[in-house]
Amino acid sequence: MYKIGVIGDKQSVSGFVAVGLSVFPCDDLEKAKAVFHRLAECGEYAILYLTENYGKDMSDDIEKYKDMQLPAIIPIPGMCGSYGVGVGHSKKAVERAVGVDIIYGNQE
Repeated sequence: MYKIGVIGDKQSVSGFVAVGLSVFPCDDLEKAKAVFHRLAECGEYAILYLTENYGKDMSDDIEKYKDMQLPAIIPIPGMCGSYGVGVGHSKKAVERAVGVDIIYGNQE
């Protein structure tokens, strides 16, 4: 059975333990990148949630896995709020699937 992982700062991810997710608190961006790559490549995780405070600086890392069937990489807001990373990823996914941005149009 596949697992669901959550990567981010301790305050943002610790609550996910209560619902049975695998939690990986990281103190800095480099640790978050290392954990992210390890989990993305191990084949055990179907979904990786990544807090936006790290995800905003990991676009190239996330891009490496975009065409893989698993894991689904989903940016989520952290304790500091949203940086708009999740919306940006959703917009790109819609454009890839449909060919045009049917949700946001030309609005930025």
